Amino acid sequence: MLEVITNHLGAVQFEITARNHKIYSDQPIENGGFDEGMTPPELMLASLGACAAFYAVDYLKRSKLVAEGISVRTTAEKVLGPPRLDDIHIELECPATLLEAHQKGRLDAVRKCLIHNTLLHTPKIWVDLVVRAVDKRLSTLQVSDMAQDGTCRRFNYLQPRPARRKAREVSQIVLWQ
Repeated sequence: MLEVITNHLGAVQFEITARNHKIYSDQPIENGGFDEGMTPPELMLASLGACAAFYAVDYLKRSKLVAEGISVRTTAEKVLGPPRLDDIHIELECPATLLEAHQKGRLDAVRKCLIHNTLLHTPKIWVDLVVRAVDKRLSTLQVSDMAQDGTCRRFNYLQPRPARRKAREVSQIVLWQ
């Protein structure tokens, strides 16, 4: 399983950690930020561009072709109803001239990009809210709601365990709307 941790630093700045790597997200000054990092939509486009570039370079290397100088530009439009990115465009630039078969091979390789395919096939997204429990016998309350299906909400009360052991679920309430 992949895991990324995002921590609020203050204002609208966030530190994002994956494995031993850190990046920072911020908002432009007009959105209350300091413009010291990419916005979340820019990070998403960066992820898509980096993934497409990886697959393009991988194809070229496996085909024993020149991979240096590959450049990927990703663009998108912000739309409403609901707010999201749309009309996402990936533009691959390869300075070396490729035969038609290799041009097709490079495009086919990019279409195998994990991020590209995730965006094409809507993933299930769960949003969990973890809050401290009011009952002193319980340590946390975990609230789950599936993004694609707003009809079910789960509330899990977790009981603390000694350090280095997972919390134990002691009760569950499921509400259907």
